[in-house]
Amino acid sequence: MVVRLIIGWLITIVGLGFAGVRIRWLVRLVQSGQPTTGRTADIGARVWAQVTEVFGQRKLLKWSIPGLAHFFTFWAFVILLTVYLEAYGSLFQSGFAIWWGIGSWPPLGFLQDAIATLTFCSLIVFAVIRIRQNPARIERKSRFFGSHLGGAWLVLLLIFLVILTMFLFRGSSAALGTFPYKSGAWVSIGMGHALSGIGTAGLEVLETVALLAHLAVAFGFLILVLHSKHLHIFLAPLNVTTKRLPDALGPLLPMESDGKPIDFEDPGEDDTFGRGTIADFTWKGMLDFETCTECGRCQSQCPAWNTGKPLSPKLLIMDLRDQLTSEAPYLLNGKEDHEFTALVGKKEDGGVIDPDVLWACTSCGACVEQCPVDIEHVDHIMDMRRHQVLIESEFPTELGTLFKNLENKGNPWGQNNSERMDWAKDLGFEVPVLDGEIPEDVEYLFWIGCAGAFDDNARKTVRATAELLHIAGVNFAVLGKNETCTGDPARRSGNEFLFQMQAQETAENLNALFEGREPVQRRIVTTCPHCLNTLGREYPQLGGNYTVTHHTQLLNALVRDGKLTPVAPADAASVTYHDPCYLGRHNKVYTPPRELAGATGARLTEMPRHADRSLCCGAGGARMWMEEKIGKRINVERVDEALATEASTVVTGCPFCKVMISDGLTQRQSEDKGAGVDVRDVSQLLLEAVHRSQPAESTAEQG
Repeated sequence: MVVRLIIGWLITIVGLGFAGVRIRWLVRLVQSGQPTTGRTADIGARVWAQVTEVFGQRKLLKWSIPGLAHFFTFWAFVILLTVYLEAYGSLFQSGFAIWWGIGSWPPLGFLQDAIATLTFCSLIVFAVIRIRQNPARIERKSRFFGSHLGGAWLVLLLIFLVILTMFLFRGSSAALGTFPYKSGAWVSIGMGHALSGIGTAGLEVLETVALLAHLAVAFGFLILVLHSKHLHIFLAPLNVTTKRLPDALGPLLPMESDGKPIDFEDPGEDDTFGRGTIADFTWKGMLDFETCTECGRCQSQCPAWNTGKPLSPKLLIMDLRDQLTSEAPYLLNGKEDHEFTALVGKKEDGGVIDPDVLWACTSCGACVEQCPVDIEHVDHIMDMRRHQVLIESEFPTELGTLFKNLENKGNPWGQNNSERMDWAKDLGFEVPVLDGEIPEDVEYLFWIGCAGAFDDNARKTVRATAELLHIAGVNFAVLGKNETCTGDPARRSGNEFLFQMQAQETAENLNALFEGREPVQRRIVTTCPHCLNTLGREYPQLGGNYTVTHHTQLLNALVRDGKLTPVAPADAASVTYHDPCYLGRHNKVYTPPRELAGATGARLTEMPRHADRSLCCGAGGARMWMEEKIGKRINVERVDEALATEASTVVTGCPFCKVMISDGLTQRQSEDKGAGVDVRDVSQLLLEAVHRSQPAESTAEQG
C-alpha cells in the first residue's frame, strides 16, 4: 500500500508539473493578444451556450452518429472524474468509497460502467470514420485533409487505455471483495467474476498495477492534450463562453484598436487597421487558433473548398496557429525590435495566407455555423482583408471598379441615381416617394436596394413585392433618388473606411427621417438579405437602430392574417428553395420563405444541402464583383444540386442569389441541361397565386 501510494503521488506531481508549465505558457500566449470588448456581456446567454453547446453538444449532434459518439465521450470525461476520485482514495485505503454513501450507490456504479462502455463503442465509431475518411484515399473529399492524424489515433488509444485500466482496477477490486459497489456496476462486477480464478496475491498485484496505470495514462493523456490539437477539450468551454453573440453570424464586428472602436473621422497614429501580422490579433483570435480541433466540419461545408479552391477554413486557422506558435517567443518576451511576419502573401515569398485563399471567401458563414467550438473564421478573414485594403492597398483588381462606383455613384453598378425609380414605371399604382420626415400613416419604409433599383432580375422582385403590399393594404413609401448603398459590398471586401463613410451618411438620413420614433416604430422592409443584415444588425454600431424585416417575413405574416389570399393552381408545380446565406445563417430566417412557397400551392423539394447547411450561391463577401478563376464556379455547383431535384423552378429570396443561380442555369442550359427550369423570387410565385384569386387586378410583371 505504501509503495503504490508513493508511486501514485510521484506520477501526480510529475504530471501536474509538466502540465502546469504548459498551461502557464498557453495562458501567457493568449493574453499577449490585443484587447477586445463585448466578450463577457449578456452572462445569461453565455451560460445557456455552455448548457447547450458544451454539455448538450448541440452543434456536434447535428452530425448524428459521430455527434452521438462525441456526446458519450464528452460525458465520460465528466462522469469518470468520480472514478478518479475513487482511484486516489484507493491509494490510501483499499476499497475506498466516495463519502456520504455516494460511492456505494448502485445507480452511480451503473452510470460509470455504462458511460465507459458507450465510450468504448464510440472509439470504434471514431476509428471507422477515420478509416473511411482517410485523406490518403479520398484526398480533398475528406474533412480530415490536412489534419494531424497521428495524434488523433494516439488519443483514441489513450482513451481506450483509460477504459481498460479502469475496468481492470475495478474488476480486480470486485474479485478481492473490496469493491464498494455490490450491484449496479455491471461491467466491473462481471470483470471481477472473470478474474476471480487468478488468486488473491495475483489480484492484489493486478489491482495495484491497474490503479497506477490508470493514473499514469490519465496524466500522459493530459500532457498530450496540452501539446496537441486536442487542447480543445479544455479550451472549448472558454471559447464558447467568449463567442460573439447572438447565435446567428449577423453583423461583422467593428474595427478595434487597443480594445476601442476606431474613430475613422479622427484615427490615432497607433491605431491597428485590420490584422497584418499575428501580433495584431486579439486574445479571442489567439484563443480561436489554439482551440481548433482540426475536425474539418468547416472545411466540409465551405463552398470554396468544395469547388476546388485553395481556401479551407480549417487549414487557414491551422496556418495562423502555426504562425502563432512560431512567433510566440517574441510575443511572450516583448522583443519590440522583432519584425513580425506579414500574414498575407505567397508561400514562396514567406507569406502565411495566400491571397487566393483570403479572397476566395464568400462570407457565407457555413464554417462558423458548423464549428463545434465556435471559432470565428469569417471575422478573421475580414480583418485580414481590411488590412490588405486599408494599409497594403492590395486587393483583386476588380474591386477597384467596385470602390470607384460606390464612391462616385453610390451603388456597385455605377448607375446614375436618377434611375433608382425606374423599377416602378407602369406599375399600375403610385409608389409614394419620401421627401423629408416619414408621415405617421406610413407603416414601412420599403428599402429597394441597389440590386432592386438597377438589376433587371431584381426589379421583378421589388415590383412583385410592391404590388403585394399594395393589394394587402400596407401603407409603404420609398426613398427614391435619396437611397444609396448600405455599404455591405465595401465592408465585406475590406474597405471599412468606405463603409463607414457610406453608412454614417445613410444612418444620419434615416435617423432624421424617423425622428421621434422608437426603434420598434422605425420599420423597414427590404427584399435584399444583405441590406437586411447591414441596416438591421450593423447600423446599431453607428447609432442607427431600426426594425428591419425581410419581404418574405412580412408577406408571410400578411398571408397568415388573411390580407393576401393565394390560390393554388390546378397542377402544383415542383420547386426547390435556395437559402440565401445572409437570410439564413446570418439571420436565422428559414421558415417564412418555405411557408410562402407552400401557400402558393407549390410542391417543395429540398436540395441535399439546405437550411443551415445550404450551399452559398457564390456572391457573398463581395465575390459578386470578383472573377471566379479557380476551380468549378460555385453557382454552377449549386445549380447542379437544384437540377438534381428535377424541380421546374428554383426559388430564392435574395437578388444576388437570383443573379448567380440564373447565370449558372444559363451555362447549364447552353450545355443542354435544365431545359424549361427558371429562377424566381418567392414574391413572384406569391403574386401569381394572389392574382389567381383576383385576375382582373393582375398588373405586375411575372417573368
